[in-house]
Amino acid sequence: MLGKTVKIVAASTALILTGFAQTIPAGTHISVRMGQEISSGTAKVGDRFDATLARDLVVGGKTIAKAGAPARGKVTLAKSSGRLHAPGQISVRLTLIHAEGKTIPISTGSYHLEGKSHAKSNATKIGGGAVVGALIGGIAGGGKGAAIGAGAGGAAGTGVAAATGKEEAVIPAEKTLSFTTTAAASAK
Repeated sequence: MLGKTVKIVAASTALILTGFAQTIPAGTHISVRMGQEISSGTAKVGDRFDATLARDLVVGGKTIAKAGAPARGKVTLAKSSGRLHAPGQISVRLTLIHAEGKTIPISTGSYHLEGKSHAKSNATKIGGGAVVGALIGGIAGGGKGAAIGAGAGGAAGTGVAAATGKEEAVIPAEKTLSFTTTAAASAK
């Protein structure tokens, strides 16, 4: 009977240690290198992306997965940029890691990125158009021509801003992103 108890305890201990080695607790930081570019202009919610671990994933002194191990995630927000306002936005999160032949489904917080603000670029284009228009109008028609030229130049600058003003959020390929797990995860 004692021999059977020792075997059960030993087997239980081995299972616990194996389970511990494959468990990732909530609050664990995971860094990955993106496998492809993701743009708010083309991505859709639910799109999947591939990545690799940027460094070893170590929990409790044990390496769960080595740097370079495959990881996968998904797009959770994709909002394309407006022309004169609202820069693009994109959010992604990790969904799984492959570690030594095992798949570990994970839940992480999101990495969020917004495109550049339109304000400075638009002001430059619109203001620059007004100045050029005023100069040309002033040369051609004096003070009244300058006023008309400024209005026309400002309108032209607004057209340029509208035509070129999309500011998408882009996560480039090879960029390293950091995520934090929001729940404990175990290998399956």
